[in-house]
Amino acid sequence: MRAISLSTGSVVLLLSALALSQTVTPLISPDVHADDSVTFRLRAPHAEHVTLELEGADPIAMERDSQGVWSITTKPLRPQYYGYIFRTDDDPVIDPANSLLWPNLELNRNMVHVPGPPSLPWEVRTGPHGVVHRHPYKSEIVGDQRDFYVYTPPGYDPLSKTEYPALYLLHGYGQKSSSWDDIGLANVILDNLINEGKAKPMIVIMPLAYGGWDILTGGHSAFWNDELRTRNFHRFADALLTEVIPRVEKDYRVKKDRDSRAIAGLSMGGAEALLTGLNNLNQFSWVGSFSSGGLRDNFDQEFPALNTSSRPTLHLLWLACGTDDTLLIGINRDFDRWLTSKGIVHSAFETPDRHTWMAWRRNLASFAPLLFR
Repeated sequence: MRAISLSTGSVVLLLSALALSQTVTPLISPDVHADDSVTFRLRAPHAEHVTLELEGADPIAMERDSQGVWSITTKPLRPQYYGYIFRTDDDPVIDPANSLLWPNLELNRNMVHVPGPPSLPWEVRTGPHGVVHRHPYKSEIVGDQRDFYVYTPPGYDPLSKTEYPALYLLHGYGQKSSSWDDIGLANVILDNLINEGKAKPMIVIMPLAYGGWDILTGGHSAFWNDELRTRNFHRFADALLTEVIPRVEKDYRVKKDRDSRAIAGLSMGGAEALLTGLNNLNQFSWVGSFSSGGLRDNFDQEFPALNTSSRPTLHLLWLACGTDDTLLIGINRDFDRWLTSKGIVHSAFETPDRHTWMAWRRNLASFAPLLFR
């Protein structure tokens, strides 16, 4: 055996680490209880105050125990996935006890799953599953390296002659091209709907929905700058129509007619879906928006294609927004009324929701079964 020599300093550090490991109990957070309430815990002995920011709820003050552990137990929650983050003395802090992350280009968060019955569309079930493929590429329109994701449904065979309709699904501000899968669970929702026979088998394309990074680096003040936002929307539409769609239609077995092409999105992506889809009716005949954010109220100028009598027929124009989405419910109602005044057939739904992924998962689960019928 070889002798191991330790310096005095090393011994002290080792003993200190052993003592710490024996006195500090690992926290369980989040802790989902049988009644669907959830306890959140954070060790922050030097913090003056800690709050929990839980998606869909107002910030909640947490309580500190004698060991410097802050905790809060919620009321029973509806089965869903919820985003959350702690704030210690106003600084955002990820839950170090939770590996389930919510990736975001502005601020990463955690997620907690309150499980529900298998009938819920976002619950993973046994059975056939689709596959999600990532495609990096260089955009000549935007001038950057970016990517898009493609979901192929259960049973998809690139060597068969079967062709599928395509849904282009757009994320919101601060999110990523992978957000509809990472957070929205679009692949799980589509798997379940297709396997149940509630939705047609389809290919879903999830592109990066920015027309340039200046819309992000400038923060929310940049997003609400009309000139910058409009330029961003136009460049995104150009990249989608001239770069992403041709590549998808080259590499995948998708139908290439407007009757087999849909576009939808959430928040910023909802506005982009409306602007891109309704101003390119030769490309899309199914359009959906979930909590659309970024439209201007000069709808006659925003949607010139809808002011012509020769416009192609829409199979579906589907709008949804939460009544508690205080920033966006007004403009969505105005757009609904404008469409009605123009005699444009559409469906508009209001749900008791804030600006949350819980609403958008339900929106997708309601929208997808209506497509390609």
